[in-house]
Amino acid sequence: MSLTACARPESAVNSEAASDAQSPTSAAAQQVTQPQRPLPLVKVHKSATCGCCQLWVEHLEKAGFTVEVHNSEDLNPIKARLGVPYGRGSCHTAEIDGYIVEGHVPVQDILRLLRERPVGRGLVLPGMPAGSPGMEMPDGRVQPYTVEFVLPDGTTQPYVLHGQRS
Repeated sequence: MSLTACARPESAVNSEAASDAQSPTSAAAQQVTQPQRPLPLVKVHKSATCGCCQLWVEHLEKAGFTVEVHNSEDLNPIKARLGVPYGRGSCHTAEIDGYIVEGHVPVQDILRLLRERPVGRGLVLPGMPAGSPGMEMPDGRVQPYTVEFVLPDGTTQPYVLHGQRS
């Protein structure tokens, strides 16, 4: 299944994830824990008409990633080739440094993946949860969602919970 009818209200606010990824505290912590090295190229496969996908691309670019966009009318063969688990799809698929990133995954989760380098396929965020990067709501509402890690066998496990109340 390929989702291509994505839209975003013009008055949407910036995502909390983007500001967290660019905060001085986060940057300082990264400098202490790892040497500075260039971020890898991100190849994003998406529909040419999907506005929320373009907003997610901009989310990555603001964090310092170079993004190469590939527009496609049918993403299903790409998802199958890259190993996105069935039922875990979203409206765009990215390739980054040997991993897949499916859907509106926040940049801080991608940076963690690249820093920790776990053995597996990558990250997925099924669907299009409100408040995730590229899916921000005008009122700032965030639908709770879970970014999942895809193991080598294609099964998934929770990686990061977002929008959960304490």
